Amino acid sequence: MNGNSSYETSWADQWDNGPDPVYDYQNRKSSDNTSSAAKYKQKVGEGLGKTKAVASTGMKKVKEGTITGFHWIKDKYHKSTHKR
Repeated sequence: MNGNSSYETSWADQWDNGPDPVYDYQNRKSSDNTSSAAKYKQKVGEGLGKTKAVASTGMKKVKEGTITGFHWIKDKYHKSTHKR
């Protein structure tokens, strides 16, 4: 297999025969960038709040399950020691 040199077309050029997209930096609005940053910050904050709630609920379930397991073991131990 031949390596790509600067004179050959790449795999992407073979499938995409359109011009490369050009971004116009001069017509970009600075306020658009600020509002999008605030929007993403809000979404990340909402996501962290949900994650915190899920983690808290999960820890409560683990704690309840652990307590239940210890009580079950304790009950089994006491039942077996009282039979002797």
